[in-house]
Amino acid sequence: MRHAVLVAVGLFASGPALADTESQTTGQANPKPATAAPAGASPPHPPVPTAATTPGSTPESRSAAALALSHEPTFDEGSAQRIRDAALSYADLAVRGGWPTIPSDAKFTQGTLGPSDELLRKRLIMSGDLAHDKPSGAFDQDLAEAVKRFQVRHGLAATGTMTPRTIAAMNVSVQKRIRQLEASLERLQHMNFAFGPRYVVVNIPATFAEAIENDVVVRRYRVIVGKTEKPSPTLTADITSVVLNPTWTVPASIAKAEISAHMRKDPGYLQRMHMEVLDSHDKPIDPHSVDWSGTHTPNFTVRQQNGTWNALGAVKIDMPNSYSVYMHDTNMRNLFSNDYRFDSHGCSRVDNVRDLAAWLLKDQPQWSRAAIDAAIAGGQHQEVRVSKKIPVAWIYLTAWMTKDQTVQFRNDVYNQDEQLLEATAEEAAFFSNAANHPLSAHMVQ
Repeated sequence: MRHAVLVAVGLFASGPALADTESQTTGQANPKPATAAPAGASPPHPPVPTAATTPGSTPESRSAAALALSHEPTFDEGSAQRIRDAALSYADLAVRGGWPTIPSDAKFTQGTLGPSDELLRKRLIMSGDLAHDKPSGAFDQDLAEAVKRFQVRHGLAATGTMTPRTIAAMNVSVQKRIRQLEASLERLQHMNFAFGPRYVVVNIPATFAEAIENDVVVRRYRVIVGKTEKPSPTLTADITSVVLNPTWTVPASIAKAEISAHMRKDPGYLQRMHMEVLDSHDKPIDPHSVDWSGTHTPNFTVRQQNGTWNALGAVKIDMPNSYSVYMHDTNMRNLFSNDYRFDSHGCSRVDNVRDLAAWLLKDQPQWSRAAIDAAIAGGQHQEVRVSKKIPVAWIYLTAWMTKDQTVQFRNDVYNQDEQLLEATAEEAAFFSNAANHPLSAHMVQ
């Protein structure tokens, strides 16, 4: 039965295919635009928050701008049902022919009627971004606001202008969007996450983290997640402590592939990076006695001392898990201003992480934000246990719908959606065939 909805959606979505151009969207902007219901609806259209067009230049202002747009969680106990509803609604649109394709070379000028303006209006009406009573006319403020709604729902900077990335995102077919919803639903059906009154979510494709309290997002942060060749894993865990002025124990894979390469070129690399080499008993050894050929797994540990040079920055958030990943600060904070934030080795770097640390420790009054800043300034390595473990989920949702009926899409940066759906289809076919075979029918009873 767990395949029933996906099969139904697939049947509905068998209408005429449209151009299936993959969106070149960025990892920017998880927060909500004005309400945009699934296709076929007539949603209300309140103004797009102006904060969407003016991203902040500091960690605090970036976090505040992101939070101002929406307090709706990306992931909560009702997420699976809402995604199911959105998929069925989009499937109905697919049966009716889907939305039109916008010419890639179309030009749009505000205040001037162009040959593609009405086509654009039709496209935005069908996806619920523009009111049904606005089917014609030049590119005006109403149309610009509708474009902004679309852009924010797809992780694009909400400029209200028809950029090449915006056109590419609009031209992703409804069938493709349905498959994104299918993949997201399939993932959530296999998750067993212990929602609590307080929990943290990192949605990897959206490159945002949310701190959720009593079903409301109270903090939202930009994050940097794994590169395509070193993807961040999906997982559930518990946050157990906040480490101030952490040291960094370099993973063996990085020591073999990257540290060794640096040492072969520059024997002074470790000293310059404030790193030391330790034996199996945590005792320092001479780097010149180490085989840096990189031909075998290192039999030593490389550790970077805490300080401004440390790759983990000033804060590490421990969340024990089988992947040995965690959330942390960085000494390259300028990267948070980038739209494309897939640049780590698998861990999640968090913008404004000190604010998140203060929220995690808010049950301990002695660890206010000011106290955290003072302890970091003191330079001493310190581990602070949380008074109660806080659940955390790293999820991979390229499509979801929040409680206000806003449907969001992001790029499948790791190309995992189709892999998941193909595997699911193969499994479904296996059990379907088994049910009809006299020797294996008992397997599916």
